[in-house]
Amino acid sequence: MRNLGVALAAAALVATVPAPASAASGDIAPGVWEPAPQSPFELPAGARCDFAVKVEPIVDEVRKLTLSTYPDGSPKRELYEGDLIDRVTNLETGATSTADASGTAMIDYGTDGSMTWYVTGPVLIGFKENGGSLPKGLWIIDGQFVIQFSATGQKTLTMLHGTTHNVCTDVD
Repeated sequence: MRNLGVALAAAALVATVPAPASAASGDIAPGVWEPAPQSPFELPAGARCDFAVKVEPIVDEVRKLTLSTYPDGSPKRELYEGDLIDRVTNLETGATSTADASGTAMIDYGTDGSMTWYVTGPVLIGFKENGGSLPKGLWIIDGQFVIQFSATGQKTLTMLHGTTHNVCTDVD
């Protein structure tokens, strides 16, 4: 049922995006989905959890659709969707947990390195100490929400409705 909701949210997001003005303005015609795999990564103790962690996808069917680009070809707006299940491992104890991060997001990229994510469904986002509106952790944020990433890396979460859960507590 959640996949139907994600599909409906994706369709709604695409339907609300205006048609491209012209190729000369940097906009491209929508319709070409591309794989957007997540690379595994490790974080040292204290970076997001109090211990070193590894995050690796065990299901990764994420794809992206570039809706518009800047004149230099860099993305201006993209849509991401697809199943993503991550394994989170405490590298000190070996404890593991899985995190469903299969949400749908439309991302607007600023020319200064900032981003705004408009999300439906769960995503896995890390917050560093004093790095934004959530405490340090690896957070599953689920529901409908917006995350603004400043050019300096600060993250501001605005929940429309939903939940947050620190995955660090699952492998502590």
